[in-house]
Amino acid sequence: MTVTVRFAPSPTGRLHVGNIRTALLNWLYAKGQGGQFVLRLDDTDLDRSTAEFAQGIIDDLEWLGLTHDRIEHQSARFAEYGAAADKLKAAGLLYPCYETADELERKRKLQRTRGLPPVYDRAALKLSDDEKKALMAEGRPAHWRFKLSGGVVEWDDLIRGAQTIDTSSISDPILIREDGTYLYTLPSIVDDIEFGITHIVRGEDHVTNSGAQVEIFEALGGSAPAFAHHPLLIGAEGDKLSKRLGSLSVESIRDDGIEPLALLSQLAKIGTSDPVDVRHSVAVLAEEFSFGKIGRAPARFDPKELEALNAKLLHEMPYKAVEDRLQKLGVTGGEAFWNTVRPNLKHVAEAAQWWAIIEGPVTPKIEEADYIAEAEAALPPGEPAPETWGAWTAALKEKTGRKGKALFMPLRQALTGLDHGPEMATLLPLIGEARARARLKGEKA
Repeated sequence: MTVTVRFAPSPTGRLHVGNIRTALLNWLYAKGQGGQFVLRLDDTDLDRSTAEFAQGIIDDLEWLGLTHDRIEHQSARFAEYGAAADKLKAAGLLYPCYETADELERKRKLQRTRGLPPVYDRAALKLSDDEKKALMAEGRPAHWRFKLSGGVVEWDDLIRGAQTIDTSSISDPILIREDGTYLYTLPSIVDDIEFGITHIVRGEDHVTNSGAQVEIFEALGGSAPAFAHHPLLIGAEGDKLSKRLGSLSVESIRDDGIEPLALLSQLAKIGTSDPVDVRHSVAVLAEEFSFGKIGRAPARFDPKELEALNAKLLHEMPYKAVEDRLQKLGVTGGEAFWNTVRPNLKHVAEAAQWWAIIEGPVTPKIEEADYIAEAEAALPPGEPAPETWGAWTAALKEKTGRKGKALFMPLRQALTGLDHGPEMATLLPLIGEARARARLKGEKA
């Protein structure tokens, strides 16, 4: 059996971190098993689905490195869904209901006041043909429900363990709306059967749905895939993450300068028995992945932790991995420059700021003019080398008696205009003798 999973977003908006975690867990499992990752765009809602959002989903996944082996559009498969609906109707398992949304809500409220679960009472099954005709004559369109068996559905969940759903305790699910459009369930199951999906990896909020869906799989002549229902993400303070928070969209995270592997490393490791730390490839994440490592508690997503992981990743990142991006930023300092500034970066774009410090012009910050004049005179002639800074400051220490911050800080301020930054021993050769002497003389250079 070839493991085949699917990630099935609706192109009605941009992906957020909750979506990506589900996509990632699917991708890691499939690739770790040598399997296939199917991207299925659930675009049956023709009014809200757009080509722009669909392309945005594809772009987000590509940026993250979660490449798909196959892409499917549900909007091209309405004939298949219609055939499945007809099959269920012929078997007496898909039946029409005529209650309005308000009537159904009143029924649920009444059941709650009586201490009963708000389960649909199947009143539609008791309607005679004449009653149905009368309702249709009133102009009431039918919505269609799948008739559950009322029995017990069991499966061994790859994350949650043994699961049992008593289908008599849940409402017959609506598969087709009054306007004839499909809800998620029927198209999804038809596709899962036809595409050979072997494992469904999704949030634990779908556990109850899975009990009903197993029966629909069987009614359509298929077998339910294996299930793995993972805990949902929560915020750093234990609050529920909102899909509507733009700050959590993949697009905004990318725009904030976060590296793909920082985000993937965090989402792959939070809520697991592994420590949350950076990995340098999705292949390593796939090798380390196991459903057995995922705990039952909600996984906490902390943007501050993401920033820390991003900085750590950059501090270890080789020049070749960022060369093209640096050139697009106008940074031409090469590997020596990158190795010098990367320990001070939180985002790659910040490298341009340090390149501007090197290239100038910089306004020197000179608070002790006599000391800086003495330092300029003591600067060894010729282009600075990595050992120049040590020799220079050693000579100044011996001559002036200064040490520590009093020795080093005025030099940094004069050469960079700043109180902090990369190691001066490697920064000085990049600045060069001419600019260094000009800045030590108080010139803007």
